[in-house]
Amino acid sequence: MAHHRLHHRLQLVCLVAVVLTAAPAAHAIFHFDFRLDTDSPFFGRSARASRYDTWRRAALESNAQQARRLAKALGKLSGAAAATDIAAADVTISPYTHQGHCLTVGVGTPPQPSKVILDLGSDLLWTQCSLVGPTAKQLEPVFDAARSSSFSVLPCNSKPCEEGTFTNKTCTDRKCAYENYYGIMTATGVLATDTFTFGTHHNVSANLTFGCGKLANGTIAEASGILGLSPGPLSMLKQLAITKFSYCLTPFADRKTSPVMFGAMADLGKYKTTGKVQTIPLLKNPVEDMYYYVPMVGISLGSKRLDVPEDALAIKPDGTGGTVLDSATTLAYLVEPAFKELKKAVMEGIKLPVANRSVDDYPLCFELPRGTSMEKVQAPPLVLHFDGDAEMSLPRDNYFQEPSPGMLCLAVMQAPFEGAPNVIGNVQQQNMHVLYDVGNRMFSYAPTKCDSI
Repeated sequence: MAHHRLHHRLQLVCLVAVVLTAAPAAHAIFHFDFRLDTDSPFFGRSARASRYDTWRRAALESNAQQARRLAKALGKLSGAAAATDIAAADVTISPYTHQGHCLTVGVGTPPQPSKVILDLGSDLLWTQCSLVGPTAKQLEPVFDAARSSSFSVLPCNSKPCEEGTFTNKTCTDRKCAYENYYGIMTATGVLATDTFTFGTHHNVSANLTFGCGKLANGTIAEASGILGLSPGPLSMLKQLAITKFSYCLTPFADRKTSPVMFGAMADLGKYKTTGKVQTIPLLKNPVEDMYYYVPMVGISLGSKRLDVPEDALAIKPDGTGGTVLDSATTLAYLVEPAFKELKKAVMEGIKLPVANRSVDDYPLCFELPRGTSMEKVQAPPLVLHFDGDAEMSLPRDNYFQEPSPGMLCLAVMQAPFEGAPNVIGNVQQQNMHVLYDVGNRMFSYAPTKCDSI
């Protein structure tokens, strides 16, 4: 039976670590080294112009992907692979085109390079593969399964095929064929297993279930595929028994690398923060387990608590609504009553004329005085309140952007359809060290100067 996926974006983050060596010792660690692709045509000639271009493209991408959010029921996957030691991982991420960031891994034996996009809102690791026919254009050569001595196609009665979650699934020639929707694109393929090699200075290899597939429509900026890190059943986290990870996102327009930590290194107490560490539970959705939900109960602008009913922010018994964290969506999304209250408060609080023209998909923009940038504008913090008196205070730069010169725009939009969740996107999380303790279902965060970690 066909299912629908709650995929909400592909604003993506690219970890660049090419490994083409033989399998290392069992206790090797992941080590990713990332550098900005400054030759990308998506970046302008000047830092200021590229900042505007980056923000505009990100807003368009976020809105298109959010419009495709659909709910899906999930099962549980049993039988994780043996844990891989990544506690000493040295991981950083940096922008890769307007769609995010990517990681180059070695696939197969011997390893073939594949550039995959990191996605916290999906669980399947997949790469384009010559086995399934013509593929979309990509930077690296397409993975050739015939050249890998460790490649194996999974049959329809395998646990990953039976218990995994896909938009559509069929049994073709005893192979587990799937189709997945990712916002504005679709990927198809067959489930398989192979050896994946990670690292630059330290290498580690692991046998993983993945999708040997192709991009059926849409684009991922000539990357090869996607690496899903959601809590879903086929996630690399589940397969490698990784119980926690953290990241600290530098402002996207700064083009600086951002650290990502796994295992024991994912500990906010090990790093300097600029504010206190707060911890809240990761909620269980009664229908699916593909996203990271948090108990948001209210919103304030400065000291003014907005008139938003708490039940408007809660997860409903049918699995709709709630609030999810997403490192790949640029803009935040709020359900209609919350968005309307925030928009009204912002229009009252920002002492600037409302723009009479729109900028891409931004819902509300103000005209800046001639020759003035957004850095000169005073704005109260946007405060997200969570159950248990925890709160996340967002400074101006975490909920406003300047997508074109002279235009100050609210980086928050109304959820695209009834039942869609609220989304705390990557702009809201910038300069915030966040930790996902998947094993204990807890989420911790603290304001941090991320480029100092």
